[in-house]
Amino acid sequence: MAQDVSTKATSNLFAEIVEVPAVHSLARRVESGGALVFSGVAASAQPFFAALLQKLFPLRPIVIVTKNLKTQESFQQDMETWLQPSTFNPLFYPAWEILPHEDKLPHADIISDRLQTLVALSDNSKLKTKNSKLIVTSVTALLQKTFPPGEIAERTRTFERGSKIAPLDLIEFLEEQGYEPEAQVSQKGEIALRGGIVDIFPPTSPWPVRLDFFGDELESLREFDPLTQVSRGEITSVVLPPAGELGILKQRRVTSDKWQAANPNASEKNLITHHSSLATLLDYLPCETIFLLCEPDSLAVHADSYEQQIPKDDPFFISWPDLLVDLNRRNFTSIELVEDVETGEANPQSSILNPQFENLDAFRPLAERAPEPQIAEAQRREFFQQLHRWLRQDFSVHVFCNNDGERQRFEEIWTEHGFSPEEKLAIQIGSLARGFIYDAAKIVVVTDAEIFGRYKIQRPRRQKNSHAQAARSALDIDFTDLEEGDLVVHLQHGIGRYCGLKMMPVGNSRHVLISENQASVATECLVIEYAPANDGEESPKLYVPVSEAHLVSKYVGAGKSNPPLNQLGGTRWAKAKEQTERAVHDIAAEMLRIQAVRETQAGHPCKVDTQWQREFESAFIYEETRDQITAIADTKADQERAKPMDRLICGDVGFGKTEVAIRAAFKCVMDGKQVAILVPTTVLAQQHFNNFRERMADYPIRVEL
Repeated sequence: MAQDVSTKATSNLFAEIVEVPAVHSLARRVESGGALVFSGVAASAQPFFAALLQKLFPLRPIVIVTKNLKTQESFQQDMETWLQPSTFNPLFYPAWEILPHEDKLPHADIISDRLQTLVALSDNSKLKTKNSKLIVTSVTALLQKTFPPGEIAERTRTFERGSKIAPLDLIEFLEEQGYEPEAQVSQKGEIALRGGIVDIFPPTSPWPVRLDFFGDELESLREFDPLTQVSRGEITSVVLPPAGELGILKQRRVTSDKWQAANPNASEKNLITHHSSLATLLDYLPCETIFLLCEPDSLAVHADSYEQQIPKDDPFFISWPDLLVDLNRRNFTSIELVEDVETGEANPQSSILNPQFENLDAFRPLAERAPEPQIAEAQRREFFQQLHRWLRQDFSVHVFCNNDGERQRFEEIWTEHGFSPEEKLAIQIGSLARGFIYDAAKIVVVTDAEIFGRYKIQRPRRQKNSHAQAARSALDIDFTDLEEGDLVVHLQHGIGRYCGLKMMPVGNSRHVLISENQASVATECLVIEYAPANDGEESPKLYVPVSEAHLVSKYVGAGKSNPPLNQLGGTRWAKAKEQTERAVHDIAAEMLRIQAVRETQAGHPCKVDTQWQREFESAFIYEETRDQITAIADTKADQERAKPMDRLICGDVGFGKTEVAIRAAFKCVMDGKQVAILVPTTVLAQQHFNNFRERMADYPIRVEL
């Protein structure tokens, strides 16, 4: 119901603004095409400007170009609020976030986003995605080349019940399209074969798919949960686009160069080199496309910075000036959005009828550090009075809150300041970075940043579905903190020295190592050096496949001295583990004794949740996981007991432990108690200070560092 109300209110907002003469002028100028400049459009209003263009030209594709990934993600978040994803789905086209000449590949989620955009723009009917007319990208992403149009369709296959293909042939085809064979599918772009069952996680699908074969005939297709591996339900068909991009392009280039060298006099190109040239995103767009260039000067600076990192004649790169020439050659309509009015007015294309969107900094300035509570309350009171003045001047004031909890808190504060709840405020549920004002249409958009005096917390996009982060944490090992020469501990063999990664030939792996003269089957292994059994002998090395990397961890010692390396097959590591087990038993016994003593002591029982507690918790902008809900309930139950509280919350990075602590701290404050948060480092203290301050900005609570 709240979503329907927000959709209706947003529609009314667009209906009000399209009647303004400046917007009519905007529509006429865009209809005429060419290169246009619109100045005086604040950064906070630029997503609204893009959404307005989509309302004015619903059948024309729109490409929004931002300066970097952070701005792109913020823009996408605002666009989803303005356009309501249930009826319109903006596409997200990110940059690789690596340099094309580096010996590594982009993150699976990045490739997924890029391919999803290219698939949606493809002409092939089986790949067509509805309502895919708006793309949010960055200048760096535009400079990176990709598949030529048509090649994605050639690399895509559709399977349905009754389709005929041998499972091994399917695996071979999918590996050629960039899918990675694994023992168990957990991430996009992975495949697994177990007898007549093939598990596939397509990059454009929210769930992996399990194909069950009887011989060479496909009997059933089911989606399944990658974390539990349990089936979610049967489906009728599945479309399998390629799962790789840069890796495929690099491999094709290497293969093409080798074939051309071996056949210098060939009059025709080999089938592998059929697609000789690469393409940019522009090649996927029709001539009626509108390009929205946000702050062109900043785009040029970021493009130049990226170009300086690229080797000369890199085949996967096009320069920013060359791309702009290509854009104009294709007769695309380009619109430059400039926040500075003076910069725009110097251009002869500018018009006095340009829509002028201003930010709210003059009415609600936000400092980097939160002011004293008395000053913050005075600033909020003054801003609420300004809202009231706008209402009396017949402005249409639209207030955006992240959720119902924030909406209830805003209404409560509005009433506390003496304003009538019957005031004609349009309160909507949606996430926007900052607000703006458009005087000509008498429209003001206000966000929680202005209401509560805080900066917007940027929601991370990278985990595209609810299970992705959990699956990645459970099944991935991160070795970014390991360097050659570091001491590591293998669960079975003890302390060794990490010597890097190496491809090793094995008999049952499907990973292929390509050399100059031959192709051999290989898998990537961690190389760990151990102490020799006798002096003068060469140090033995243990090769651990990355699939067993969970058995290895970085050594963390109590002192500065390094321990001696263990010997492979020696007894010293086994004895050390036995001694540790006995010490753990002793510590456990001591902990039990302390706990028994604490159980006999009295503690402070907190009262049951107040109305503010419920509003505070419902204002959480993310969806709690099941385990998080359980941990929060158990923690608050402990707080309400008349016993000293002892609870350890365990969880991986990003799984919401801080929110459990924030709610527990808020409950203590509501009961009249002070709360001290102890963390191990200064950096972490600053991070927690920012998080606590952001979450509690709606309430008269003082947070200090």
